[in-house]
Amino acid sequence: MSQQLAHVIITPYSLSKSRTGGILGRLISLTGLDLAAMRMFAPSSELVKQYAETIISAHDSQDRKIQELLRQYVFHNLSPDPKTGQRRRVLMMLFRGDEALRKIRSMVGNLSPDRRTGETIRDTYGDMIMDDNGQVRYFEPAVLISSNADGAEKELKLWARYSNSDGGLLENVITYPPRTTAERTLVLIKPDNFRFPTGRPGNVIDFFSRTGLYIVGVKVFYMSMAQAMEFYSPVHEMLRTKLSDGIGERARLLLEKELGFKIPAREQKVLGDILGPLHGDSRFENIVRFMCGRTPSECASNEDRRKPGTEKCVALVYEGVNAVRKIRDVLGPTDPSKAPPGSIRREFGSNITVNAAHASDSVKNAKRELDIVNFSENNFRQVIERFCGKI
Repeated sequence: MSQQLAHVIITPYSLSKSRTGGILGRLISLTGLDLAAMRMFAPSSELVKQYAETIISAHDSQDRKIQELLRQYVFHNLSPDPKTGQRRRVLMMLFRGDEALRKIRSMVGNLSPDRRTGETIRDTYGDMIMDDNGQVRYFEPAVLISSNADGAEKELKLWARYSNSDGGLLENVITYPPRTTAERTLVLIKPDNFRFPTGRPGNVIDFFSRTGLYIVGVKVFYMSMAQAMEFYSPVHEMLRTKLSDGIGERARLLLEKELGFKIPAREQKVLGDILGPLHGDSRFENIVRFMCGRTPSECASNEDRRKPGTEKCVALVYEGVNAVRKIRDVLGPTDPSKAPPGSIRREFGSNITVNAAHASDSVKNAKRELDIVNFSENNFRQVIERFCGKI
């Protein structure tokens, strides 16, 4: 079977109602497709107009009336606010795999006033409510997709062309009360959530939605060795200097058992001073291997260290009041065994390294980490160009 690239657009309403995680979880776990890229958009009037023109298709399985409702919906709900000019947020996801278009279409489902089973995404999150005269009173499709392969390629190329001007890390898309200071913080959904297709990435996003914060940036990426080493460099120094007491005691106990005599406290400290940095280096290499699939000792050159790793992450930028604290409260402490019930790391973490997600611990570190993750890199467009050719 030939590989296909299919897209799903989460509507502004679904984003505002924090349905992103549930939608993403279903798409990953029930289609088995590879999540290839994600990008936030604040569509301009020009993009919305051109996208709306692609909605009507003779090859769409839904009838012309539904297609016209979708076209009108795109005009009214994706365009900038006519009163304020503020652009609205949408999230576009790319899925790759065999029969990707059919699988996505099947999981998303059609729109009908009679669909109430909850079997598809639109059954669960969409609405089509009619009045007594058979006229549509309320319409919300939850997500937008393409109807066929030709339409999919046309739409992918369109969104790719606007992915720099209208997409990326969004600015000025949220309105706050006067004298309110908003923060931005970075979240990484770690590689342990992507070992095989499950709903875990979506579940993690659902947990974060309890904060009431807004997603303004999202990116699927493969952390390079150089990025991992820079990202976790503060942790490296901590591991080298703060674990000496514990490793000294462990070394003393092991040696006493093996050698059959007691080792004084002064010598235990010497053991810690010698072995602590080595133990810290080993722990650091394990973290780097977990995040990018390789260790520093396995990369022979700086060029190798800059190549994308083999482990998938999803980076999200959350914005809002007290964003750093709110996200870390939901995440929980580094050690899952010490995390409170209802926290992400208690629910999904395995140990100190394999602990589901990372979150910035301060506004200053959030800025540093955002620079490392490099949201200015448009790998969304790169994925589309690999499938569709140059835009």
